[in-house]
Amino acid sequence: MQSLPMPRRYLISSLLQPKPPLKLIKSLSHLKQIHAQLLTNDRLKSPPILAQLIQRFSSPLAPTHAHLILTHFHPPNLYLFNVLIRCTKPRDSIHLFAHWVSKSSLSFDDSTYVFVLGACARSCTAVSVLFEGKQVHARVIKHGFLSDVMVGTTAVHFYASNRDVGSARRLFDEMAVRSSATWNAMIKGYCSQKLKVGEYARDAFALFKEMLVSDVSGVTPTDTTMVSVLSAASQLGVLDTGTCVHGYIEKAIYTPELDVFIGTGLVDMYAKCGCLDSAMYVFKRMKERNVLTWTAMVTGLAVHGKGKQALEILDAMEAHCVKPNSVTFTSLFSACCHAGLVEEGLCLFHSMEREFGIEPLIQHYGCVVDLLGRAGHLKEAYSFVKDMKVEPDAVLWRSLLNACKVHGDVVMGEKVGKILLQLQQQTELSVVESSDVSEDYVALSNVYAYAERWEDVGMVRDMMKIKGIQTKPGCSSVQSFRGRLLDV
Repeated sequence: MQSLPMPRRYLISSLLQPKPPLKLIKSLSHLKQIHAQLLTNDRLKSPPILAQLIQRFSSPLAPTHAHLILTHFHPPNLYLFNVLIRCTKPRDSIHLFAHWVSKSSLSFDDSTYVFVLGACARSCTAVSVLFEGKQVHARVIKHGFLSDVMVGTTAVHFYASNRDVGSARRLFDEMAVRSSATWNAMIKGYCSQKLKVGEYARDAFALFKEMLVSDVSGVTPTDTTMVSVLSAASQLGVLDTGTCVHGYIEKAIYTPELDVFIGTGLVDMYAKCGCLDSAMYVFKRMKERNVLTWTAMVTGLAVHGKGKQALEILDAMEAHCVKPNSVTFTSLFSACCHAGLVEEGLCLFHSMEREFGIEPLIQHYGCVVDLLGRAGHLKEAYSFVKDMKVEPDAVLWRSLLNACKVHGDVVMGEKVGKILLQLQQQTELSVVESSDVSEDYVALSNVYAYAERWEDVGMVRDMMKIKGIQTKPGCSSVQSFRGRLLDV
């Protein structure tokens, strides 16, 4: 083998120590040379060294190579298998687990099921993961690991991550022993749901109250608990509730300004509850701020029409050497939209990639279209859509159609409306939300109605009847004087 440079020879010798520093390896070729040297020196019989090799190979460098190391180790080693599924990508971890289940050459332990269920939770974008996770859960029950607190907690997290909150709560209630992490998993699960947000936020608060009165030793709210509870308060938008949570944090835990995550949660909560002064007060007192903190403050200012102050936050971010991310720019564009800052918004869009190295995503293009549409620059907005680097989606065209309706541009509205209806025909019905479909027809009908083109209005409504498209009534929440939320 070709001799290695002095730094690498030094690393090879250090790898022969009981705890070799494999974290120093940066390239795949380097890692393979290390592997060869370990093989030559007969050091591949040591599970700790093999575990470090698997950990390095399981990174984006060479996941297949990591599996080969495990396969060629005889007899099969559970410790190495657990390292592999913990370090591998979630979907690959699930497939590896299924493969080794079929081989029946390993007896899995509690750590195995924690790692596999965790992988199922992180793979929740795929529809089939819920079914696969249920299969893992069935094996947990069959082999008697459900009594393990960590396994049960991870299973709760898995179900909640896959939007099966009912199963998560049933499993939570059935657990004989729960740790603070178990309560956190269920509370966070409620707060992470995308549908029925207000209902699940109230469930999160109810569970938090149960946690406070729990007499189980060692089960107390942690900083993770409070971050989730603050998220629930933000979703409800009830200032009194959020203020009470803040008071509890100050009294029972510690000064929130010292914790970047709790501080960020407070900024987000106060901003979404309409109390910008309190949000800014917490923001300025924080000892440490990350990009999420800055983005939360920008978002709060954007929602309340404080566009210029939001742009000043961007300048302050640069002064503090904090690089904005794509979400930050989405909030900044929103601020420009609400404040009518057209020129500033366009300059911001062009600076995204040029100055900050962030490639615009579809939502950023949509924000610019919304910005131009609100200002009545409909032709510029249409040209902007046509010149986009990415394919415009229905949401973007829908934004432009609504702008046409607001500004009474029937010609442009008819053109955009027909494009939207063509997109619906090209998209499978199962993919398109029925509410979005009806919204497009109604918007086009309103454009015709604004121009008093009643025959065209009738034509659109007849099309809706023929296709069986119905509009659904909306629902709003109103807070009573006693603080209760009523759906009307």
